[in-house]
Amino acid sequence: MASMGAYVRLLGAGWTLVLNDALLPRELDGFYSPGVRTLANGLRLFASRRDGRPGERMARSLQVLGPVAIKLGQLLSTRADIFGRTFAEDLGHLKDRLPPFPMAIARAEVERELGQPVEAIFAAFGEPVAAASLAQAHEAMLLDGRRVAVKVLRPGIERQVAADSAALDLAARLIERWAPLARRLQPVPFAQTVIRATELELDLRLEAAGADELSEVMAADGYMTAPKVVWDGVGKRVLTMEWSAGLPLSDAAALEQPGLDRKALADNLTRAFLAQALDHGVFHADLHEGNLFVSAPARLHAVDFGIIGRLGAGERRYLAEILWGFLRRDYPRVAQVHFDAGYVPAHHSVAAFAQALRAVGEPVFGRNANAVAMSRVLTQLFEITALYEMRLRPELVLLQKTMVTVEGVARRIDPTHDIWTAAEPVVRRWIARELSPLSRVKQLAGEAETALRNIARMTAPPATPEPVPAPRSGRLLWFALGALAAGGAFFAGALLR
Repeated sequence: MASMGAYVRLLGAGWTLVLNDALLPRELDGFYSPGVRTLANGLRLFASRRDGRPGERMARSLQVLGPVAIKLGQLLSTRADIFGRTFAEDLGHLKDRLPPFPMAIARAEVERELGQPVEAIFAAFGEPVAAASLAQAHEAMLLDGRRVAVKVLRPGIERQVAADSAALDLAARLIERWAPLARRLQPVPFAQTVIRATELELDLRLEAAGADELSEVMAADGYMTAPKVVWDGVGKRVLTMEWSAGLPLSDAAALEQPGLDRKALADNLTRAFLAQALDHGVFHADLHEGNLFVSAPARLHAVDFGIIGRLGAGERRYLAEILWGFLRRDYPRVAQVHFDAGYVPAHHSVAAFAQALRAVGEPVFGRNANAVAMSRVLTQLFEITALYEMRLRPELVLLQKTMVTVEGVARRIDPTHDIWTAAEPVVRRWIARELSPLSRVKQLAGEAETALRNIARMTAPPATPEPVPAPRSGRLLWFALGALAAGGAFFAGALLR
């Protein structure tokens, strides 16, 4: 049962939005039903800060409400194609331009975590260069001359996140109880996924490990890089990494750098995310502009690895097959994969669902992003998912959230970005490697070997001093499976030739 504090905080959040005319903003009066318009006019009587555009008022509200609300604002700010460029830009400062905490507190946190005076670790320790919802970053220099960034958690942030999380969990439970139409979106599991991801961000030792792992993953493809971790400067509340090259995408000057290839940059972003998710099953799950640095001609450098997404082998396969089916405009196959994965209840028609997917895919396939109204596409997708009783999958929340963010950032980099063209080489490579006839034969052989080991364990006689010869039936089974594998390999080789 939720605590009284969670109810108070949730009511306080609503009241903050009302005070800033951000809950039902006046600019949207024309879209409200008569009942909602009456409610909005009544609430507006209490609005004490009506100045500014809707995005400015929303940003002001979210900044007051705390880190979890700021995370929501960061996500909204990446989708100018849905909410409008002005609204998205007004939310943009929530990425890395929040008010910093005092320098003296930052130095004290570093010394307490690392157990040494700042001067014993750093030749120079500068003022904060970026401040986000959970932490701020300082430019510093190590004693050996290396330029580094030192991330320090905000004081008391753990208590604030705990309070925000309780309010978010309460809101999700109220939605699930009182809004039946929203239940298929799994509000409680969704909220718990967000809460868990945020809690993990509060231990910078885990972020250091994630950065180190993803640095190795990124190096395999070259679409994106990550700075090296300076392990001597890592603690639960402090993280030191080598300085990242380029300018942050949240800086308006980043995309005006001489020699920058914006199309290649947007393609690299999409391919980096897909290569991480498909090829390695681990991906940077917070790729907003404040966490991406760019340099000419098309180099991407990621920072802030507090949220890491992971996919199992099954989810990776389903994702690849769905993307590949869309790339080939094979809607029956895409529909079948949704049913195989359990994303659509089995009592629906595969053919009818394929028809619905065609209605979404054909109007946008091959068209430039600036010719597609994403708000309409998302509305249509939402209607289709409701029609076919598709429920939100908690294990895919971070993937879906990151896909939305990546596409929004890529569109900002290059307004003509075609996500399908960008995705094609990565998805094709995965399909060729994982679903080729030879790969299937190898998979079959591996499964057969595992099955035989299990059979051998179940049928093995008790241990005796004398060796026991294998039963003739066992030798015949091995021979039959060997012949099957050899024949499959020959068949696969013929296909590949």
